Amino acid sequence: MKNSIIIYYSLTGSTQIVAYSLSEFLHADIVEIKDLKERAGFKNMLSSGLDAIREIKTQIEPEKIDLSDYDLIYIGTPVWASKPSPAIITIIDKCDLRGKDVILFATMSSNGGDTTLKRLSDKVKARGGRVVESFALETKNKSENEIINDTETLIEVLDLKMYR
Repeated sequence: MKNSIIIYYSLTGSTQIVAYSLSEFLHADIVEIKDLKERAGFKNMLSSGLDAIREIKTQIEPEKIDLSDYDLIYIGTPVWASKPSPAIITIIDKCDLRGKDVILFATMSSNGGDTTLKRLSDKVKARGGRVVESFALETKNKSENEIINDTETLIEVLDLKMYR
């Protein structure tokens, strides 16, 4: 059995719900990336969208993650302006993904998931990782239970348990 870890960033909580659901159902470790820049509020959301478009790096905690004990890495982000969040771009650029299998996931209000996953995939491949699966989940106006149920369905449909 492979050792798995889920690395995620979440501003509103939707990506966190998906990450914890994956962790529970797939028995994976989990690490939350915290963005030290204030992102909440209308004005900050506008600048955050611009940061995502420009792929501006940000200060994060933890600054780095030792992935040497993990064969399978899940990376999750919200979609901002059809791009991954700056916190996830920053952590990917700090990780050694050589020889690692990676599963990407994104949460979104309405669209931009495919573009976000493509960009994440390019970043992971540039760091030596191999993307074995990816998915985007629309979470707008969904309750926590609906997001959990949708995540469980994706685990089954994509047969994510086979990667353990």
